[in-house]
Amino acid sequence: MEKLTLIKVGGKIVEETDSLTKLLDDFSKIPGHKVLVHGGGRSATAIAQKLGVESKMHNGRRITDVEMLKVVTMVYGGLVNKQIVAGLQALNVNALGLTGADINYMRSEKRPVKEVDYGFVGDVKEVDAGLLADLIKRGIVPVLAPLTHDKKGNLLNTNADAIAGEAAKALAQHFEVTLIFCFEKKGVLSNEKDDDSVIPLITPDLFDRYVSDGTVQGGMIPKLENAFEALRVGVKEAFITRAGELGKENGTRLIL
Repeated sequence: MEKLTLIKVGGKIVEETDSLTKLLDDFSKIPGHKVLVHGGGRSATAIAQKLGVESKMHNGRRITDVEMLKVVTMVYGGLVNKQIVAGLQALNVNALGLTGADINYMRSEKRPVKEVDYGFVGDVKEVDAGLLADLIKRGIVPVLAPLTHDKKGNLLNTNADAIAGEAAKALAQHFEVTLIFCFEKKGVLSNEKDDDSVIPLITPDLFDRYVSDGTVQGGMIPKLENAFEALRVGVKEAFITRAGELGKENGTRLIL
């Protein structure tokens, strides 16, 4: 089975010119097949403010009303995605920017209203990796924006970590997949104030312990949940590392 590296990069990295340039350069040097999944929340917040659209969050997750959906569609599917695609083309990487609606590769359902109404936010229900795999085998590098669709004509704001995990799981039927979540820290830290306190290896049992004692919290919890779920359904390896360490297998390795 051919190898594929799927990298999810956090919004902060793709929104600053220097860190984005370095990331794309490192990404271009990864051998073989690859996919890039990106965020862009800070840019969406900044542009929403300029347009007079209020940003509402709950537990770090964006509430997406009709006006905010327009903003995230412009920013994620347009500005951020196409800047990355253009940057990769400059490095001779033949990239193609996609939302879940493009080639119908990822379908979601609007998140049900419970204690919070998240608005136009999608929970992934179906991934068709066949066409995606065909593109990849032709040498095309998909750049996946954090937008999906419900197949009823609506786009949905969708967590980029979830998109990375779901795409990795579906592509594992076609490739030997390594899933890498990269952001501004060196990995999962045992002490968030000490950048060198990287936990080198985490198993599901250790993960449960770290969550219960507060070592792992906030946005790191869904990252790790997505990664372990991907490993359980056939993804070969998973890492959480700093964007500048791509290709070095540094950071935190996740094993079952």
